Amino acid sequence: MDPWTIEAVLRWATDDFRSRAIETPRLDAEVLLAHALSSTRIRLVVDAKQPLEPEALARFREFVKRRRTHEPTAYILGGREFYGRTFRVDRRVLVPRPDTETLVETALLRTRPVSMSMRALDLCTGSGCVALTLARERPTSVVFASDVSEDALAVARDNAARLGAYNVAFRRGDLFAAVDPALRFDLVTANAPYITSRELSTLMADVRDFEPRLALDGGGDGLELVRKIVEGAPRSLLGGGVLAVEVGKGQAAVVAELFEHAGFSGIELRRDYARIERVVSGVLHKP
Repeated sequence: MDPWTIEAVLRWATDDFRSRAIETPRLDAEVLLAHALSSTRIRLVVDAKQPLEPEALARFREFVKRRRTHEPTAYILGGREFYGRTFRVDRRVLVPRPDTETLVETALLRTRPVSMSMRALDLCTGSGCVALTLARERPTSVVFASDVSEDALAVARDNAARLGAYNVAFRRGDLFAAVDPALRFDLVTANAPYITSRELSTLMADVRDFEPRLALDGGGDGLELVRKIVEGAPRSLLGGGVLAVEVGKGQAAVVAELFEHAGFSGIELRRDYARIERVVSGVLHKP
């Protein structure tokens, strides 16, 4: 029997994943094998003819079994890169997406005047990827991160400790009710659920069957929580403060109207890497 070389197991896993309608079969095979070998994808090319040790082959086979069920690669690896940092993730939180980096970029850009003393609130924080990125990019700021899920907050706290984000305070609660009502913020961000309830069953199995429904279901029109956030933000923002929210495809125009009705000006729509209008932001009128 021929030895299980790196190129042989990659070919086997790629074909297996493709037969199960996994979207990126070769990429997933490479990422999982590199993880099993504690190596890199570049080394897989360089060492393509190298046989695998039995222990490494066994680890890789376990990863393949999990991916066959459409479990997200990030959960198998235990982490996902976001804005240049690796965040630990598991089934308690959504997997951070590159699209959400647009939310961070918008928030940083629109709060430049208060960059040295910013006080921010990140709602529906999940893994903490937005809150902790803001905290690390603005180390002299104070960031509050809230979520209704204690499980999600446990993941976020772990990420904060690993990444050295010591200027973050975590609060459990429903949106703004999680923080002291007397507090006022320069910035409020939110990547709230925005998938419509009826669309949940049509999502890819990777998302539908593994990621927390609580973090996905935005109600009948997908904007149930987004609407509450926009309407409630003026009571928590300072005059001139910024609200920035992530939205789904086709929702930006409707959300921009919500901003206008809530008293925001300078409303901007920012596109993500796929050129989809992904983030709506605005500035609260000063009294």
